[in-house]
Amino acid sequence: MTVQIRAFVDEDTDAVVALWHEAGLTRAWNDPHADIRRIRAVWPDLLLVAEDDGRVVGSVMAGYDGHRGWLYYLASAPHRRGEGIGRALVAEAERRLVALGCPKVQLMVRPGNEIVFAFYDSAGYERFDIAMTGKRLIVDEPAPAV
Repeated sequence: MTVQIRAFVDEDTDAVVALWHEAGLTRAWNDPHADIRRIRAVWPDLLLVAEDDGRVVGSVMAGYDGHRGWLYYLASAPHRRGEGIGRALVAEAERRLVALGCPKVQLMVRPGNEIVFAFYDSAGYERFDIAMTGKRLIVDEPAPAV
């Protein structure tokens, strides 16, 4: 694999947002541009991209709250799936979290998304039987259509 994993830079914004849309990761109630600004304000080195020949072909966003790490927005370009890009991104995110002293990492997968569950199963992640609840504190404006 000739892909380079590196920290996100501002010039990656359009390509990363397009990748998230293409991968089906965006939701109308989350502005991906705002998500990028928010993570970079707290953990700028935990938004990673996979780049090949100057093109973004993958991304992952990680965070750490002092208790556990989280992974979000893992994506690889659909035409590049199966090449190990997702695994490389997860491995680098995990490495960076460990360097921060993070003892564990979790992520959320929508029910029924067995392809994603299978990916994480094969990467050594354990499924939990829990329910989550949440509350939106800041309402994002609808994201512009791509």
